Amino acid sequence: MKKVILEAEIKFHKVLIKKRFPLEISRGVKGDSFNLFIEYKKKGITGWGEVAPGGTEKAATCEIAEQELKRLIEVGIDEISLEEMNDISKEMQIAPCAYAGLDMAIWDWKAKKAKLPLYKYLGIKKPFVPTSVTIGINPPHIIKERIPMIMQGNNFKSFKIKLGSPDGIEVDKEMFSQVLDSNKMYNAKIRVDANGGWSTKDAILMIKWLSERGVEYIEQPLEEGQEKELEYLIKKSVLPIYADESCRFSEDVNKLANCVDGVNMKLMKCGGITEALKIIDSAKSLNLKTMIGCMSESSVSISAASSISGLIDYIDLDSHYNLNPDPAKGPLFIEGVTMPREAEGHGGVLKKEFYA
Repeated sequence: MKKVILEAEIKFHKVLIKKRFPLEISRGVKGDSFNLFIEYKKKGITGWGEVAPGGTEKAATCEIAEQELKRLIEVGIDEISLEEMNDISKEMQIAPCAYAGLDMAIWDWKAKKAKLPLYKYLGIKKPFVPTSVTIGINPPHIIKERIPMIMQGNNFKSFKIKLGSPDGIEVDKEMFSQVLDSNKMYNAKIRVDANGGWSTKDAILMIKWLSERGVEYIEQPLEEGQEKELEYLIKKSVLPIYADESCRFSEDVNKLANCVDGVNMKLMKCGGITEALKIIDSAKSLNLKTMIGCMSESSVSISAASSISGLIDYIDLDSHYNLNPDPAKGPLFIEGVTMPREAEGHGGVLKKEFYA
């Protein structure tokens, strides 16, 4: 087998990501975890990427993610475009969360080489849509304490409330009622993400109940794999429905055209900026709305995502606000908007004290 010699120097840095608050969703609780940062250096220019490992994204640990990337790198990546690399990654079934880190690092490098912010390099306007801030599943007394803590010193314009409690929809209703009470002093918009935690019957009941309480939309009401049920649910729903776990790649969008009102992309889920742009194009061609979200990501990945969020209708780029500390620096928070810096590249950088 011919040995591949890379022009670029690629280094990996494993960093502990500490959360201010653990995040509980329908499938479990996510606390502190390790992320893998990618340093892509070529011709004296360094691009940064980040991997937030996840089992549903085919790489549950930093070690697996690094192995996946080395498997991809061995085929030779210097002489091909990012679009070709994206296709090869899919063909090889490289873990998308791993490939996302390399993809964003190379985009960062390309924009830096052109001496442009990434959003300008891509010909995208700056984002203007405020980000939601996520509130995980918790008992009412915790919600009562947590919302003021999250809002202290921040100007978040909307909450994304995680429902789909394993204990049933009555528990969801109790929690959500406290959200409404706590929100009286903030008047934030409210969206709901069930993370596939409802049955079709419960989804119909909850969507009606939530619509009567001012919710804007529902995200992933049914479990991934239940897309046929989504076709039935969308006809009964009085609120817009967005697919998250059910939409991983651009080829999934067409399958969802009659099931949902919009799709949520995440760089870790789809494999990075290259595939995210394809998802956006596919969604717009089908008159579907778009959303961008995040996982347990620092300011490196959030910077990359914010660089394309000027194209997107709803934004959930908030994971870095829940870190203590954020090991990276990058996006700004202006009038509720997660905003890329006016810097060359995507603007996200791992702080030296976390890898030097």
